[in-house]
Amino acid sequence: MIAHRNLGFVAAVATLLAAAPLSAIFERWTWLIQATIAVAVVAAVAALARAARVPLWGQALGMLAGLTLALTWLFPGGGELLGIVPTPSTFTHFGELLDNSLEDMRSYGVKVPDTDPLLFVTVLGIGGVAVVVDVLAVGLRRPALAGLPMLAIYSVPVAVYVDSVPAVPFVVGAAGFLWLLVTDNVERVRRFGRRFTGDGRDVDVWEASPLAAAGRRLAAVGVALAVLLPLAVPGMTGGLLDTLGAGSGNGNGNGRPGQGGTGRIDLFAALSGQLNQSEVADLVKVTTNEPNPFYLRFGVADKLTPSGFREGTPTGRPVDDLPAPSARGAEQRKYQATVEVTKNLTMPLLPVYTEPVRTEELNGNWAYDPSLQVIFSNRDNSRDRRYAFEYVRSTYTPAALRRSPPLPADHAVRRLHPTPPPVPEVEELVSTLVRGKDTEYDKVRAIYDHFSSDNGFTYSLSTKGGTSGREIVDFLDNKVGFCQQYAAAMTWLVRAAGIPARVAFGFANGSNSSEGTYTLTNRNLHAWTEVYFNEVGWVPFDATPAYGVQGSTRSAWAPDIDAPEEQAPAPGTSSAPGGADPSAGPAGPEGPEEDFDSGLALGDAATTEQRPVWPWYAAGAVLALLVLLALPALRRTALRRRRSGPAAPAAMPVRPEAAGDAPADGRRMVVLADAERARADAHAAWDELLDTLVDYRVRIDRTETPRATAGRLSREALTADAEAVTAVGLLGRAEERARYARDPLTGEQLLPALRAVRAALAARADRRTRLVAAVLPPSVLLRWRTGTAEASSRLVAAGGRARHRLLRWSPRRLLAGRVAR
Repeated sequence: MIAHRNLGFVAAVATLLAAAPLSAIFERWTWLIQATIAVAVVAAVAALARAARVPLWGQALGMLAGLTLALTWLFPGGGELLGIVPTPSTFTHFGELLDNSLEDMRSYGVKVPDTDPLLFVTVLGIGGVAVVVDVLAVGLRRPALAGLPMLAIYSVPVAVYVDSVPAVPFVVGAAGFLWLLVTDNVERVRRFGRRFTGDGRDVDVWEASPLAAAGRRLAAVGVALAVLLPLAVPGMTGGLLDTLGAGSGNGNGNGRPGQGGTGRIDLFAALSGQLNQSEVADLVKVTTNEPNPFYLRFGVADKLTPSGFREGTPTGRPVDDLPAPSARGAEQRKYQATVEVTKNLTMPLLPVYTEPVRTEELNGNWAYDPSLQVIFSNRDNSRDRRYAFEYVRSTYTPAALRRSPPLPADHAVRRLHPTPPPVPEVEELVSTLVRGKDTEYDKVRAIYDHFSSDNGFTYSLSTKGGTSGREIVDFLDNKVGFCQQYAAAMTWLVRAAGIPARVAFGFANGSNSSEGTYTLTNRNLHAWTEVYFNEVGWVPFDATPAYGVQGSTRSAWAPDIDAPEEQAPAPGTSSAPGGADPSAGPAGPEGPEEDFDSGLALGDAATTEQRPVWPWYAAGAVLALLVLLALPALRRTALRRRRSGPAAPAAMPVRPEAAGDAPADGRRMVVLADAERARADAHAAWDELLDTLVDYRVRIDRTETPRATAGRLSREALTADAEAVTAVGLLGRAEERARYARDPLTGEQLLPALRAVRAALAARADRRTRLVAAVLPPSVLLRWRTGTAEASSRLVAAGGRARHRLLRWSPRRLLAGRVAR
């Protein structure tokens, strides 16, 4: 038992050590404190269950119950009994936390804040792994298999991080797993005594043999090479030195205040994380000498995956070697800008205006991707950074864009931006819109004009759900959404028309400006579409209704299609009519876009309210669990009832006696008991007595005779109850006569004797023993376990016999018989 306690403690600690990589995901250590509480409860319940000699499946159920109590105390829903006993409202609260966790996963990037949904999922996962590890390592004594659930914990940061995974937490988790293996090995050695060398010298269990010592040295060298080799190979960065080095990050930035680090980010989730905040935070302060600048830009999503548009991995040249812009048919002017990023914006991308040609105050950690047109870093981040740059503003005319020839089929941009998977509704719409359009610009403009109020499209912070199963189709049907949905939908449609397009991210100009200086907050985050024209380059189109975006900017090639024709803005000017602030729309002066969605961002932020179905599944699971727990008790009741039988012995047909004994009529009739029924009743009563002894944990010696067993019970267990002593003696005599005598004992009341013995044993036992005997009778569990072992043995023996027959059979015998004939 002590060995099991020690191994159970090590299994719990090893589980917590395996969860060390999660420290790179959360801002604080709240998750570790709560996970420690949950794992401690699971380990304590497991230790108590093993001390009470509960079977393994009972231990697992007990650990799950303990985990439920811990979660109830850590994440109360308000309707618990005594603060820890869950109620139906508690499980409803748990379901809400699970649903909200999915939304938080889309809304936040690493490092994530301590939100209850994310903490609940984390503690639930670690607690569940602790249960599995305990069952495998302690219950089944298979500690090597316990590494699989531990590895599942580490797979979480591996899935979140894209460029690199911190090495230190992995080393900590691996140390916990090795500790578990070593502890199990030591306990196995101690079970068989002490170790000795060939010359008889006593060896401690912790002293390694020569072969084990060599294995440990090889393992140490392998771990060292695995950690140091990536640091020595050029291009393999983001390892241990970067984690420990000053100024380097270890996560993926998300644009949330105080969040992020180096590496790639999920731009949709980053924007959603910012816009879902209730407070307004200043992110960027930009000063430019351009009178009416376009949007400040920092990221691009150009990869279309089954889950939606995603950002690609930027690659490029150092930021001090920027290419010169080239675009035919465009008017280009050079401007200068200075950007100050606050501490609230931490990400591996820098906000700049499109087409920078020179930068200042940026070190060699920053690079420029000419294809994505973004400035990025794998080692640095944007937090509290100030820099200046020159950029070229290109303006186009519809006539110049119409002169752009179609892209060749083998063009590199076309290959990198393929058409999306076919959707019949989208294909039909695009075919209708571009019918009769001869130029690429006219096709794009027809798609752009489709997102107008005349066609039923409106701007709203709340979206509507759909039934098509495709977000793009739902948005095109409902025609209600905000900038992220408009940008993704237009990009999809333009690609469906065979023209490369992508989603760009940045800041709209907002309304807080003064003499060329714009203070941009999380409320000014924005998304729009960029379309590639041959010999021109990437041209922006903002399909979002202008009244829904603070500081919306329109142009001659992409005007405000909802504004009256006579108020169409000049190139590069604001689309607000009469110079009014465009923020004064339905969103209000401080009510811009919120509730961004991930993936395609085509709208499920405020879907139609539906009743959750998980309570029914939970109720069914609880009912099934109750039925499973009730099976042993039901089986015990059925056995007791079957053994009871009729109270009076059965009668045999009458037979005549000798004439001398006959009455006046010359015949005398005698009724005799059925000997076989009497023996069966005696055996049933004795079997019931033995099962009762097993249930109340009274020792049974199968080598004793019934008389010896009855005498021992009278002396040891039933001394204080004279009626029980008489009853057990009767049961012993009945079984003895049924086994060895010609005529069994008849006419005795065996059932009342059984009840008397059972009552005496129950009065002698403690409360826990009585409860276990009623709910989980050990006699039934023992019979099931024995039956399973016997069935397994029979199956193995049958397999062995079949194998033996197959091995004995040989085709050569047939050939030999033919030769003999």
